[in-house]
Amino acid sequence: MRIASLQGEVPSARDRHSDEELLSRACAGDAEAFRVIFDRQAPGVRRFLGDLLRDDAAADEGTQETFVRAHQRLPTIEEPGKLQGWLFGIARMVSFEHLRRKRRDALPAAPVDEPLQIDRAPSPEALLLSAESDRVLDGALANLAEERRAALLMRIDHGLGYGEIASAMGWPLQKVKNEIHRARLQLRVSLAGYLDEGAR
Repeated sequence: MRIASLQGEVPSARDRHSDEELLSRACAGDAEAFRVIFDRQAPGVRRFLGDLLRDDAAADEGTQETFVRAHQRLPTIEEPGKLQGWLFGIARMVSFEHLRRKRRDALPAAPVDEPLQIDRAPSPEALLLSAESDRVLDGALANLAEERRAALLMRIDHGLGYGEIASAMGWPLQKVKNEIHRARLQLRVSLAGYLDEGAR
């Protein structure tokens, strides 16, 4: 949404409506209201799916599927004030279905005669490079259980509150707090070697 005071413009009618009002109108069949919801929420859903799936094409497809399902389920939303959490819950299910299909369809790898030897200790210079740091963090995130990673990403990457995450995940509030805490601890342990190496 554009900020009118900085741009010297009056917000358009579509920018002035709350998510709750747009949901009410969309449930009544207003296609334009649903388009506004899509325009507002799709970028965040796309980033979330990109974080979970690590595949741009799959994230784009998953975003479309999320909004198709959301449109079909509009009458079922129980807390209109938690629209983003509701959409992230649908996106999470779409991503899990995609990952299950991907695993099921994966062909077994050809046997290797010798195990591949990989030096897992990057040099301090390499850790200073942003791309390397991103790779290390992505690897650590990939080691988290899918649902734990989803909850953590909703919190730290997308700024959802614990209540919204609980709604999206279908978990009690305390479980959300516990899972995010465990995810952070697991990341700390996974990254400890890299951080220690980089500090030398």
